[in-house]
Amino acid sequence: MYTYEYPHPAVTADCLVFVRTENGLYLLLIQRKHDPCKNMWAFPGGFMNIDETTEDAARRELEEETGLKVKELHRINVFDAVGRDPRERVITVAYYTIVDGLTEVRGRDDAAAAEWFPIDNLPPLAFDHDTILLEAKGLLCVE
Repeated sequence: MYTYEYPHPAVTADCLVFVRTENGLYLLLIQRKHDPCKNMWAFPGGFMNIDETTEDAARRELEEETGLKVKELHRINVFDAVGRDPRERVITVAYYTIVDGLTEVRGRDDAAAAEWFPIDNLPPLAFDHDTILLEAKGLLCVE
């Protein structure tokens, strides 16, 4: 065991899943089952395991929380604002993917629900997910 003079932050990975339809762009969200932000909507995501990359964590959390499996993920950015998670010091790496069609999803694991939302009619988002979404929309050239 190692002991360090300085505390270590926790690392999470978030996954933004978009789909383009004839009715516009949709985003997959999960409803949080537990605090913090219980019952609020968020991107599928969670804490990285010690033996995986952030990309692997994003892919795993997406499948655990929604049942959706994806192959291709693109990194959006690292989000490290102090206080972004009330539990502890958490840094997240956010990824996005675009899938074909509104695939059936359901809330699993620590997600109470999973739903597709039109990008122009989203519920209030948990944590700093508004900031993450804004950056993702810039990458996708979406207003």
